[in-house]
Amino acid sequence: MRTHKDLKIWQEGLETVSHVYALTKTFPEFEKYGLASQMQRCTISIPSNIAEGAARNSRKEFVKFLYISLGSLAELETQLIIANKLEYIDDNRLETFNKDIELLRKKLLNFIKYQRRKIDAQ
Repeated sequence: MRTHKDLKIWQEGLETVSHVYALTKTFPEFEKYGLASQMQRCTISIPSNIAEGAARNSRKEFVKFLYISLGSLAELETQLIIANKLEYIDDNRLETFNKDIELLRKKLLNFIKYQRRKIDAQ
């Protein structure tokens, strides 16, 4: 790996940010500083923590930041369910987001396993 920009999970995290921002633009104006803002912040946290971890001095620290990204992904998943319950997004759009989230979660978990194997081999 040269930089975090070379990581597919980082690139996909950026795509998720774009999708969430497009979605939250459709939310009611009164949600601008509520749910929409929270969703934007946690979504930004996903690729940001991957980048920060990749810039750290050790694999252990990198793994720690990958887990933080995973937590932010779970937050986003919960907030999307809330948005659906509030009828800001329909069931089909929620299902599409959930598929993307599950795929990114699997990729993050596999990358964490890979990094942990590298740590154990040291």
